[in-house]
Amino acid sequence: MEFVISHLAKSYGKHQVLIDVDYTFEEGKIYGLLGRNGAGKTTLFNCLNSDTDFENGSFYFNDEGQKKEVSAGDIGYVLSTPTVPDFLTGREFLRFFMDIHKDEIKNPKTIDEYMDYVRIPADTRDRLMKDYSHGTKNKMQMLINIVAAPKLILLDEPLTSLDVVVAEEMKEVLRKQKDGRILIFSTHILDIAVDLCDEIVLLNHGRLEAVDRENLDNGDFKERIIEALKDADDT
Repeated sequence: MEFVISHLAKSYGKHQVLIDVDYTFEEGKIYGLLGRNGAGKTTLFNCLNSDTDFENGSFYFNDEGQKKEVSAGDIGYVLSTPTVPDFLTGREFLRFFMDIHKDEIKNPKTIDEYMDYVRIPADTRDRLMKDYSHGTKNKMQMLINIVAAPKLILLDEPLTSLDVVVAEEMKEVLRKQKDGRILIFSTHILDIAVDLCDEIVLLNHGRLEAVDRENLDNGDFKERIIEALKDADDT
């Protein structure tokens, strides 16, 4: 399975954010979407998630040569600022989600098994989520996507504001989610992309371009990436 973005373009007034986004993502990989703040990473995700209209282009799944349209259930979206219902406990939220989607969830586990998987502490599960830390709310948001198991998961800088321990736990969870799906992980931090992702894609001047990982250990190559991102920020 592949996820194909074909010549996607998006403008806000006279400002072109995405000029010609054209790229093919392969199943079984985490892709690092690298770009400066304001480069258009969130705009791209919002277009793919049908939260924002775009002027030109398309995107679809290519499954063994067959072009398939993207449905709402095919995409999971993990926001940089987690949004969870504060008036529910973690256990209530997960139970509610599983009840709504019971006909779609394959090989369901128990609530505690799911919470164990993302390391939600046992003494936290029956507390209101309004009292959860940012990292625990982020885990709950990620857990919903694990339960739903969409083909494509978009992750909008989910690790940036997490402490070191939670960030490493989240990386471990994400690596386990690669089989049978595609993950696109946006970040403006090169070291996170290098550590977590199988492939790195640079969003630069409204276009996507692949970064050869073999060159990433070369200090001069990293400097060229940083300079390219600086140039993108200045335009």
